[in-house]
Amino acid sequence: MSKFYLNYLDELESEAIFILREVWAQFQNPVILFSGGKDSIVVAHLAKKAFYPSKIPFALMHIDTGHNFPETIQFRDDLIAELGATLLVGSVQESIDTGRVLEERGKNANRNALQTTTLLDAIESHKIDCAIGGGRRDEEKARAKERFFSHRDDFGQWDPKNQRPELWNLLNGKYFEGEHFRAFPISNWTEMDVWNYIKRENIAIPSLYFAHEREVLWRNNSWIPKSEYLILDGTEEIHTKKIRFRTLGDITITGGIESDADTLEKIVAEVASLRHTERGNRADDKRSESAMEDRKREGYF
Repeated sequence: MSKFYLNYLDELESEAIFILREVWAQFQNPVILFSGGKDSIVVAHLAKKAFYPSKIPFALMHIDTGHNFPETIQFRDDLIAELGATLLVGSVQESIDTGRVLEERGKNANRNALQTTTLLDAIESHKIDCAIGGGRRDEEKARAKERFFSHRDDFGQWDPKNQRPELWNLLNGKYFEGEHFRAFPISNWTEMDVWNYIKRENIAIPSLYFAHEREVLWRNNSWIPKSEYLILDGTEEIHTKKIRFRTLGDITITGGIESDADTLEKIVAEVASLRHTERGNRADDKRSESAMEDRKREGYF
């Protein structure tokens, strides 16, 4: 009798599918948090495989800041149509208009932190008890502290020092009224794992990830895309550069890197040679040493 072997991508896929099925088994109304970035796209793909031939049993929820790349929104809508899934949208603009949050002002203003209130409002209004995210431990030190099932209190807050143990493959999703969980099925993946999996599975991704010519300006050691939301000072100039994005967020804070990687094979080779993290060009993470953990404690993704 021949032995059955799994390669490392098969093992990561198997673990993620197990977690997604555990979410479906333990929670009443889970959703997939969908940003249009590669990690949430991979989570949607894994959910499709986990429940095939049925449709994905989770709605996808997008917290829309209103400052998106147009390519991201088009990709989101095309994927929702392909999956036949339900899309829930939480609007940061609506949170601003109703006075729930105060919009930042100035040259470096962005809406990233404002998403927390919109996210928690959407979780409460839709009675969501588990929000599945594409966070990975290798992205940032605060995300390295997350468990597969990560508890949030009745204020939506996260306490990294008070988490439930996860022994072997036992995941504890019990919660009290008003609390909820976040689940991270690809927590053990690295950026390289994600790219190799996208390449192996031939998963469609937004064109923003491939090198292309774009108008950008140099700010905070990153190439920031030109957009109607940027306020330029007198010293900044617009350049046309061939760049690509390693991670996608708001168009106002997502920095690109100069690159010729216009295929998945070239992206994999490029990522293998890089010596800085993928979130190194995100202005929201540069605000302080603990910027991500501070946001996550308040209920951020």
